[in-house]
Amino acid sequence: MSTTSKPVIGISCGDLNGIGIELIIKSFSDSRILEMCTPIIFASNKVINFYRKSIPDTHFNFQSIKEANRLNPKQANVFNCWEEEVTITPGQLNDTGGKYAVISLRTAAQALKEKIIDGLVTAPIHKKNTHLEDFPYTGHTPFLKELFGAGDVVMMMCAGNFRVALVTEHIPVSEVSKHITCEAILSKLQIVNRSLQKDFGIDKPRIAVLGLNPHAGDQGLIGTEEETIIKPAIKEAKNNNMLVIGPYSADAFFARHSYSHFDAVLAMYHDQGLIPFKSLAIGEGVNYTAGLPAVRTSPDHGVAFDIAGKNKADASSFMAAIFECIDIINRRREYEENRKNPLKKITPSILANAEDEKLDEG
Repeated sequence: MSTTSKPVIGISCGDLNGIGIELIIKSFSDSRILEMCTPIIFASNKVINFYRKSIPDTHFNFQSIKEANRLNPKQANVFNCWEEEVTITPGQLNDTGGKYAVISLRTAAQALKEKIIDGLVTAPIHKKNTHLEDFPYTGHTPFLKELFGAGDVVMMMCAGNFRVALVTEHIPVSEVSKHITCEAILSKLQIVNRSLQKDFGIDKPRIAVLGLNPHAGDQGLIGTEEETIIKPAIKEAKNNNMLVIGPYSADAFFARHSYSHFDAVLAMYHDQGLIPFKSLAIGEGVNYTAGLPAVRTSPDHGVAFDIAGKNKADASSFMAAIFECIDIINRRREYEENRKNPLKKITPSILANAEDEKLDEG
């Protein structure tokens, strides 16, 4: 792991035929970002150069490396994960795009596990061409969960102080209800609560929980999961000293901007959380995997085959993912430092309280 204040950030390239590499080139064309981190892009020189030609006004420069620990801190570094010629067909869903996306991801994730890099930002992959016999995962999150041996993780979407976490992720809607258990909800709440403290610097997080059914079940008239599963899970979370409130009716909760009063929202299923999140966090959304021992973020969108190779991709979400990755790494470092030296954190607050008391007396 980097011992300097500037973290080393790994970047997986995503589907070769999607917008991932275009986003990488656009993001690191602004040299100011190199003042905040040292990037390693896990791909190949030839693929980078292919897409660089389609972005005429780019100022992207890079150094090619063969060893991940030999970095140029003043430039983007491209670690060549393969040397062979690869046929790139922007906008096409094919086996080639998926095969090399997995090679890039596996190489980058291993570097993360070995602490060669401090954090990982993943460009989008497509589940159709990456869900293979040797990669039996529905996305980045389950792969990283298994690689790091995490008991459970949470997919958390972030945009500033707006955060939406999920109990269930990429499963059919018809199967959602059987995955909603008291144990599952409590596990997710514990991870979210811990992450808000460690990764986002919030001492006493406030977490809202959504109901599963319309109108949060309407006291059992429209489904019973709220009464029999969700409320008991919330009660147990409170018994474990977590500030958790709910269940809320999802439509009214977002329509009334109630989310602004909480540090995170726990949704029961994918679309319940992501439709309002993506509607409200346009261009700023970041997907963060909470519960891993390492830091991984990604943009909140997919491969966008319809605009791939056309220099039309907006890098805002990808850049937000880079910045969030850097910020979480730095906050984790501060959290660990405060644990080693609790007076460092406590003393300023004590002094501040003392000053407030003097002012009150005056």
